[in-house]
Amino acid sequence: MWLRVGAELLGSFLVCFVIYMAYTLSAPLYNPNLAFIALATGFAYAVVTFVFGRISGGQLNPAVTVAAMLTSKTRPLDGVLYIIVQVLGGIAAGAVYKSVLPSSQSLPIKIWLTYGVNGFESGSVSYSALNGAGTSFGITVAILVEVVAGILIIATAMSTIGADGAGTSRQPWAMGIAYAAGAALTYPITGAALNPARSTGIAIFAQNQGLTQQPLQQLWVFWIVPVLAAALVALVMVARELFANGSAIEGAAFENDIAEEDAAEDSTAEEESDDALVFTTGNGGEAVDANAGDAADQPVSVEQTNAGVGNDQAEPQSNTDNGIEGD
Repeated sequence: MWLRVGAELLGSFLVCFVIYMAYTLSAPLYNPNLAFIALATGFAYAVVTFVFGRISGGQLNPAVTVAAMLTSKTRPLDGVLYIIVQVLGGIAAGAVYKSVLPSSQSLPIKIWLTYGVNGFESGSVSYSALNGAGTSFGITVAILVEVVAGILIIATAMSTIGADGAGTSRQPWAMGIAYAAGAALTYPITGAALNPARSTGIAIFAQNQGLTQQPLQQLWVFWIVPVLAAALVALVMVARELFANGSAIEGAAFENDIAEEDAAEDSTAEEESDDALVFTTGNGGEAVDANAGDAADQPVSVEQTNAGVGNDQAEPQSNTDNGIEGD
């Protein structure tokens, strides 16, 4: 168990650190590039899942772990420990990330952090671009895109994690594609949260750093929404399994009914066969008796009559010879 927990800790640290660095270093230097961000996100999750998927399932995300527990792919104790170390891995990545960022009076650290934190409205990465037009991405659209992306990611995870909690051979590339698609959808709005551990790790160290929005004040959205997506996916999977089991039970009952009907028909056929055999045996006995009676009524043949007369003549002759010998 501790090997799996350690895999989730190290895997979460690696994923979060790569994402923090890729998101923040590319934006101030080269302007935000959505294709690069999507590819970096997908590649990070794919590689780390490939490394740790066979050990712990490569969940790396508290929302995925919640869905795994609800669908019985992960034991509750393991799931709780996974979530704890996933968050700790994200926090450790945030600490290392902030410590290596260069800063000065002309390049304050908030410039870097703006592109790494998650938020909406004034906390969105697009706030500065939309603020001039007097609008922003509100909480409704933030929840919508995070729910859709969360469902996509969690459904993919559940379909690539086996019943024993280990990842399948197709899990790394499938998860990489799912996270890349989720990042492309959500980054312009929320900064591509997708993972509560990733959101928590950087929010702690970006707090009180002069950002337009304090990240911890909006962090609750990036916990509740992914967990909601996990619950929806788990509900669908459990309902599908119950429906499949119900159909299997009905099918088995139907087959049993057919088997009972066939057995009843066979039993009826055997009884009819036995009755027919008894009837035939009785008729055979009457036929034998009738033949015997007919034989008694038939006339005696000539040969039989002559044989009878010969016997009658032989008896007096024998008696006569006996009398002569006596004289």
